Amino acid sequence: MKNLKVIAFDADDTLFINETYFDETEKKFCALMEDYLSHQGISQQLFKVEIDNLKIYGYGIKGYILSMIEAAMTISNNTIPIEIIEKIIQYGKELLEKPIVLLEGVEETLAALHGKYKLVVATKGDLLDQRRKLHDSGLGHYFHHIEVMSDKQEVDYSDLIRRLEIQPEEFFMIGNSLKSDVLPVLAIGGHAVHIPFHTTWAHEKIDHKIEHVNFRAYEKISDVLIRLK
Repeated sequence: MKNLKVIAFDADDTLFINETYFDETEKKFCALMEDYLSHQGISQQLFKVEIDNLKIYGYGIKGYILSMIEAAMTISNNTIPIEIIEKIIQYGKELLEKPIVLLEGVEETLAALHGKYKLVVATKGDLLDQRRKLHDSGLGHYFHHIEVMSDKQEVDYSDLIRRLEIQPEEFFMIGNSLKSDVLPVLAIGGHAVHIPFHTTWAHEKIDHKIEHVNFRAYEKISDVLIRLK
C-alpha cells in the first residue's frame, strides 16, 4: 500500500445509483408481459436473453432494450403487438434519462483523495451513456482518466494498468461487484475494496468468500479513507 499510485473507481452503484433503475424497469416490463407468463418466468427469460446477448451487445442500457424486445418476442411466440414494442422502447429511453444520484460519501471521498493519488474511473457499459452519466454527476474534474471497458476481466485490467504506466501492486480498485471489481484485480496482483450496494445484478454475484491479503470489504465508500491513512 505504501507504493500505491492509482485509485480506480467503478461507476454504477459505486459512485451513483444504477441497478435500482434497472430493477424498476424490469418490474414494468414484467407487468407489461404478464398476460403471457408469470413475473418470475418473465424475469428468468429476460436474464437468459441478456446473458446470451452480452457477447454481441456488451453491457449497457441499449443492449438491455434490445434484450427486452427479444425476450418479449420469445415469450409471446412472436405475436407481441407493436404497441408493446413501442412501450419497451419508451421504458428504455426513460432508463437512459434517469437522474444521476450520488451515493453517500462519494464526493467527500474523492475530494479527500484528489491530489494525493491519481484517480481514475474503471467501469463497463455503453461509452456514450457512461460518459453522459459522469458528466452529469459533476465528478469528472476529480479524475485523471476515464476508462469505459467492454468487460472487466484480468486482461482488461492488465491493459489499463499498462496504459497508466504502473505496476499491479500500485493499483487500487474500489467497486460494488466482487466478480468484476475485485477478483480480476486480485488475480493480477492489485489491491481491491468491495463496497456493497443493496441490490446486485445476478450476473455479478459469486457464491464464495474472498480471503486475500490485498482485499478489504467496507460498508461505505468513505471507510476507504481510514484504510489509506
